[in-house]
This record gives sequence, C-alpha cells and structure tokens, in this order.
Amino acid sequence: EDSAKKTNEEMEEPELSSHQSAVVKTMIKGSALNHGRSSQTSLITPSFGMKGNGSAGVSRGPAPSRPVPQPHPKDEDTLVQMAEHIPAGMRTPMCAHCNMVIRGPFLVAMGTSWHKEEFNCAHCRTSLADIGFVEEKGSVFCEHCYEDFFAPTCSRCQAKILGEVINALKQTWHAYCFLCASCQQPIRNNTFHLEDGEPYCEQDFYNLFGTGCHGCEFPIEAGDKFLEALGYTWHDTCFVCAVCCTTLEGQTFYSRKEKPLCKKHAHTIKI
Repeated sequence: EDSAKKTNEEMEEPELSSHQSAVVKTMIKGSALNHGRSSQTSLITPSFGMKGNGSAGVSRGPAPSRPVPQPHPKDEDTLVQMAEHIPAGMRTPMCAHCNMVIRGPFLVAMGTSWHKEEFNCAHCRTSLADIGFVEEKGSVFCEHCYEDFFAPTCSRCQAKILGEVINALKQTWHAYCFLCASCQQPIRNNTFHLEDGEPYCEQDFYNLFGTGCHGCEFPIEAGDKFLEALGYTWHDTCFVCAVCCTTLEGQTFYSRKEKPLCKKHAHTIKI
C-alpha cells in the first residue's frame, strides 16, 4: 500500500523542465510588446510655445467686413494685448510711430508711447486704441489680421489659436484640445505615447497597452532591462528562483508549474 501511494505521488509530481539562460534586453521608449497586436507605438514629447508655424507676407490694404473674432475659451496666456490710455498733462513722451512729442492724451503699448490716431493695425489700418492687438515681427495687428496671416489653426476644433500652442503629430493644437484618447485630459507639454494614431498619456498607455512584469506586476517602462522566459516578461531583477530568490539572469534555470527555480532547488523542493 505504501509503495502504491508513493507511486501515485510520483505520478502527480509536476514535471521539471530545464531552460537555457534568458537574454536580457532593454525596453525601448514607446515600444510595448504587442502580443499579437500589429499597431505601432512611439513615445513623444510635444513642443510647447506661443507662436504658430511661421507667417505669410502681409501687404497693406482696406479692412474687409468681418465679424468680430471670438477668442478660444480655453486660450491661456493669450497673445492679445490692450493699449493703456494715459490722460494729458502727466508727461510729454515721444510717439513710437512718428517720433514727435505727444501733447495731450496718449497710449502706452509694448513699453512705448503712441499718438492715439497713429496706433493702428499694420495691415488694415484699423485703430487699435480700444481693441485688442497682437505684436508680430515688430508690428502690431488687430486680431482679425493676426488670425488671417499668423495664427495657426487648431487641429481639433479648427479655431485659430491666439494663445499657447501645442505642436505635436505635425499639427498645432490649443493646449486644452490636445487630449489623451483615454482619460480625455490635456496632455499639454508632457510626454505621451502614440497608439494606432491616437495620443495617450503615460499612465493610460501603460494601463491599456503596457507590458507588465510577471514577477512584480508593475509595468516594464522605457529604459528598464527585461527578459522573456516561461512565456512571460520579467524585469531582469524579478526573474529569480521562486524558493531562494537567487537571480537566474544569464544562467540555465529550471521550472515547475511555470515557477522558475535555480539548479539547487529544482531537485530538492517540491512546488
């Protein structure tokens, strides 16, 4: 009876397998292990600024009839400025336009003084005394003309950008229009991953597409050293003997029930 019991235990004991040493690799930025998916991924940091993609030549001409442009509700640090009205008698500065002494009320804009009648849009000649203006290449423009000749268009909402500009994916965006495809929060100037053409913040990318370590269950991030063994992916420091925690990196190892074992415990421990 004891002999039969021993035979049954031996039959039920998990098979011991021997494996060649696993090759340690380094996780490349943005390259998640696809496990059958064919999508391409990349890790990108958008450029962040206050200007658009260059400008067109501007010629002087009459102002066309157009509705007043509405600033984007999410614009921050807008480029649009307002001139300050200074009453007469306080001082007699020089006009930045005609270089003549100003006697009477005047305007202050961009750190210089102006005759009220000479502070006009460089293109359409509209007075900028009481409306917003934008400085560009040493000249001042009304919002209409700045939008027409200089302001980039947001790829998401198609409105002109008069404030912060996100340059990403070869397009321009309002800071609050460039969103993570999962959580819909602004990415702004943070690093993001591209998956199937859609941007994802780092947290959501790793949650949705990242490769997790079978040992610690934390993601294997860009720059981490990892190896593939027993059908799983591991941090190099997590691939250890299940009994004594000796590292198995770069050496022959054994396994039972998908648990890695060193040579010593492979033959002495039952799992």
